[in-house]
Amino acid sequence: MSFKYAISALGAALLISGPAQAELFWSDFSLSYLQGSEYEVGDPDRQVLTVEHASGSNWGDNFFFLDHTTSDDDSFDNYFELAPRLSLSYVSGSKLGVSIFKDFFVASQWEGGQFNNYMYGVGTSLDLPGFKYFHVNIYQVKNDLWDDDEQLSISWGAPFTIAGVAFLYDGFLDYSSSSDTNATEMNFTSQLKWNAGQLIGSKAPFYIGMEYAYWTNKYGIDGVDEKNPCLLVKWHF
Repeated sequence: MSFKYAISALGAALLISGPAQAELFWSDFSLSYLQGSEYEVGDPDRQVLTVEHASGSNWGDNFFFLDHTTSDDDSFDNYFELAPRLSLSYVSGSKLGVSIFKDFFVASQWEGGQFNNYMYGVGTSLDLPGFKYFHVNIYQVKNDLWDDDEQLSISWGAPFTIAGVAFLYDGFLDYSSSSDTNATEMNFTSQLKWNAGQLIGSKAPFYIGMEYAYWTNKYGIDGVDEKNPCLLVKWHF
């Protein structure tokens, strides 16, 4: 079975809930709109519509997003990631978490669009004060357009309240090793947003805020660094 179909099958399994499949613990779906003017590699002015879905079950967890990017020069692009993780506690039949480590996982990811990259490795979820979640994954990456490399991925979500107003600071850091065809690469992207849903009595978050991307050697291109603030609107339902 190819990486593509193995990752797709695991992701589909973790999305399904039912007696014969998995016990679904939580699920979240959101739509986002971003607008920025400091993008590197291509037109600097872009608008991005993002669909996201995340879920957790006794089998593990899963994250999927699809970006539809439209540039001011009328070009457009679609890019997605599917990242299922299989719980080793579920596989072993016993709880493997210890101390701040909630669980350990077989981690995978499929990056797709104009190319296909397949990632496999190990991961963990940490129980840290002040964080809703904190995930760490280490991957071996089978790249489509350049030499294979390794990647460290960290993602987090930290909700907080100021004067009764709810905020969320979340994001990710991806660090990729160098190879003969690409430079060492780091993408640190985070979002600071305010839950405006409180004003309209919405139980589901409706966020307004900013995203900031700091991306060194973007796409592995030596010397191409992106520092890009974006307006953000995000609706969970």
